[in-house]
Amino acid sequence: MDDSTRTLAEDAPTPQTRRSRRALREAGASVARATPTTSADVVDVDVVVIGAGQAGLSAAYHLRRSGLVSVGQRGWDGGPSFVVLDDEPGPGGAWQHRWPSLTMERAHGVHELPGMPLVVPDPAEPAARAVPYYFAQYEEAYALHVQRPVRVTAVHDEGHAPVPSTGAGERAGGRLLVHSHSVEQPGERVVWRARGLVNATGTWGKPFWPAYPGRGVFGGRQLHARDFRSAADLADGHVVVVGGGTSAVQLLLEVAKATSTTWVTRRPPTWRDEEFTPEVGREAVALVEQRTRAGLPPDSVVSVTGLPLTDAYRAGIESGVLCARPVFSRIVPGAVEWDEVPALEGGWVDGPSRVEARTILWCTGFRAALDHLAPLGLRARGGGIVMDGTQVVADPRVQLVGYGPSASTVGANRAGREAVRHLRRLLSL
Repeated sequence: MDDSTRTLAEDAPTPQTRRSRRALREAGASVARATPTTSADVVDVDVVVIGAGQAGLSAAYHLRRSGLVSVGQRGWDGGPSFVVLDDEPGPGGAWQHRWPSLTMERAHGVHELPGMPLVVPDPAEPAARAVPYYFAQYEEAYALHVQRPVRVTAVHDEGHAPVPSTGAGERAGGRLLVHSHSVEQPGERVVWRARGLVNATGTWGKPFWPAYPGRGVFGGRQLHARDFRSAADLADGHVVVVGGGTSAVQLLLEVAKATSTTWVTRRPPTWRDEEFTPEVGREAVALVEQRTRAGLPPDSVVSVTGLPLTDAYRAGIESGVLCARPVFSRIVPGAVEWDEVPALEGGWVDGPSRVEARTILWCTGFRAALDHLAPLGLRARGGGIVMDGTQVVADPRVQLVGYGPSASTVGANRAGREAVRHLRRLLSL
């Protein structure tokens, strides 16, 4: 990668490229290095950001622009401060785990972070390398001092949970207790007492495995799209791909290079032939936001927008690879079966009542990774969290970014800015 082509916006400090590469390799070396020993395992900060993907880094950028100082930077304990906690081994968020053959030109929805252009000289570069490199530069340029690998296990309201002694035995009214530990050394624990929280944990850590009759007796290979690495790993037999989203389509085209495939979906795939304009994007976001405002679990954005009909996808349809069948009725040893083929709707094709397979690849999406927020009791009767933009209605101290309508890279940038604006007003920062 040509370092000279990577530039910064005027408001960003110039990064040291060699240090950026070293940071990418060694990012797992520090865990809450700035924790003061006088407070044992309790540290007071104004805002905790959980997660350092697109949404978390966007929020951190706007916190820094608002005058808050990141933990680890000189003078952080002398004024308004924030800390970013990330459980990944290095910069890059979920992008660092993408399959190696997913290149930047084929990756869906890679957007630049605020204040720094994303310049990729080689479109054929793997996204799993290019995006983490970019994130590492960004973290260094803005002195975000991301603490990793650190896992947050629970968030409590201080008024309803015990807090470790700080020496003075005082409690900060209205604070949240963010319990964390080092991933590499779980005994190293820190409780962050925060006035506000930006949750940007995304979905990668919570893959969704749907329940289907017989899944436990298949006997072959089953893996989630999250764990896919190479089509060559699946070349030993037929592959059934389950799911109607972007990852299913991308992986079908990849796997079909190595073996035969069958694609099954719950609903006929919807292909969008027209241009994806800003107006279309806003309409999709509005539809997803309706659900979160009502406290319902958010739908995926692609369920609203449909799949873009690119040249590669057109070729896949013409070859038969991207022609979907209704989802099977059951899984049996070594095969999937249909009781009867339902009346075919537009977008579905016919097929045999039994398909033998070596692998079932579950491209069935993810759920929001919010288990650590359970002690706050934020979920509504509908199963979701009632939201007003990024703000949790039940507890305005908590901002969710990368959730619902902001669960896209471009939406995450806007959400980071909105979340910080809410917290500044609420906390008088």
